[in-house]
Amino acid sequence: MSEIATWIKYDGGTERINQAKKILWSSGALVIFLLAWEILPRLGVVDPTFLPPFSVVLDALVQLFVTGEIWDDIIISLMRAGIAFIAAVIIGITLGLLMGWFRLFEAFIDPLLQTIRQIPILALYPVFILILGIGEISKIAIIFKGALWPILLATISGVRNVDTTLIKSARSMGVTSEKDIFRKVVLPSAIPEIMVGIRLSATTCVVVLVAAEMLGAKSGLGFMIVNNEYTFQIPKMYAGIIIITVLGLALNYGLVAIERKLFAWKEDMNTSMMAQL
Repeated sequence: MSEIATWIKYDGGTERINQAKKILWSSGALVIFLLAWEILPRLGVVDPTFLPPFSVVLDALVQLFVTGEIWDDIIISLMRAGIAFIAAVIIGITLGLLMGWFRLFEAFIDPLLQTIRQIPILALYPVFILILGIGEISKIAIIFKGALWPILLATISGVRNVDTTLIKSARSMGVTSEKDIFRKVVLPSAIPEIMVGIRLSATTCVVVLVAAEMLGAKSGLGFMIVNNEYTFQIPKMYAGIIIITVLGLALNYGLVAIERKLFAWKEDMNTSMMAQL
């Protein structure tokens, strides 16, 4: 019994060591990048006026939070991106399901959507301002336009790529209604690809948000970055870029965690199959 306990303890310790090695290896490139950012400006290889050392930027970042001047910009940016993202998810999934399942509907609307899709996002910004004004609606609309396509295309692909064997099996079990086939087979099978589209859409939201706020806003993180560039407060400018990056990473990893939790049954099933083999 003691030998088993010793083996379990040893095995657990080995696993923790392996996990620590993976973490160190995966963060190695980032650590090297930050060290280079700190050292090169101090050695004069890079002009510190335009690229301050990382410690200087980090100090500016801390001061932004200590003074509280950054909170309003973060809240405003999250509000704009959140509204656009939710609208893109609702409309993108609904439209994608319809286009993926009803071929006649897709043949009717796809030429229009493909035409709109090819128009660069920023090229439409003056149009949105003329039609919707210079307020929040135009900014949310431009973010929505960028975030719509990943979720729309992923949903269509998810519906189209459903294994026909599953549909045939459902029919053989007495599920004859097209509505029931769609609800019980097609939709559950398409969810993994839809989740991938949601993640891509969320990332696109952050990217387009910054561009929209740089062009026509008086608040938000994008405006804060450009404004600090104009006033030559370069450490604060880089601090804003770091905040945007961290928000994007947090959003992406948060969605990955949700996806893993939703589809944990797949991992359990794969583990049990490997154990049987």
